[in-house]
Amino acid sequence: MKRVLALLAMLWIAQSWIAQSWITPALAQEAQLADPALEQRARDLSREIRCVVCQSQSVADSDADIAREVRAIIREQIAAGKSDQDIRDFLVARYGDFVLLDPPFKGSTYVLWIGPFAILVLAAIGVAIFFRRRAQEPARVRELSVDEHSRVVRLLQDGPEDRA
Repeated sequence: MKRVLALLAMLWIAQSWIAQSWITPALAQEAQLADPALEQRARDLSREIRCVVCQSQSVADSDADIAREVRAIIREQIAAGKSDQDIRDFLVARYGDFVLLDPPFKGSTYVLWIGPFAILVLAAIGVAIFFRRRAQEPARVRELSVDEHSRVVRLLQDGPEDRA
C-alpha cells in the first residue's frame, strides 16, 4: 500500500511539474508593458473581458490563441494612450456585447438579465397551480376487493395480539 501511495505521489509531482513547464513559457513570452502601473491596468482590464472561445473565462485566465491576441490588443491600446472605456468600446465593436463579462443592461441583453428571474417566477407559478389543483381534487378511493375486505374484517375481529 505504501508503494502505491509513493508511486501516486511521484506521478502527481511529475504531472504538475510537466504542466507547469508547458504553461509558464507560453505566458512568459507575452510582451509586457514597461510601466508596472500600465501592466497592472492591462491585467485588470483583461479580467473584465470574456474569452470568445472559452466563454466561461476571462482573457486573463484563458490560454486560447484569441485570448492572447486580445491581451496583446489591450496592451497596444493602453500603450497608445487609450482609456479603459475606449478599449472596451473597441472590443465590443469588434466582438459584440458578449465579450464583456458584465454586459450592459440594454435591449439586446434583456434576456440575459431578466431571463433567469422570469423562469424562476414561471416555475413558482406552475408549482403553485399544481398543488392548488391537487388540493382541490377529491381523494381517489378505490373499492377493496373481496379478499382485501375479508382480510380487514378478520383482522378487526381477531384483535391486536394476532396482527404481528
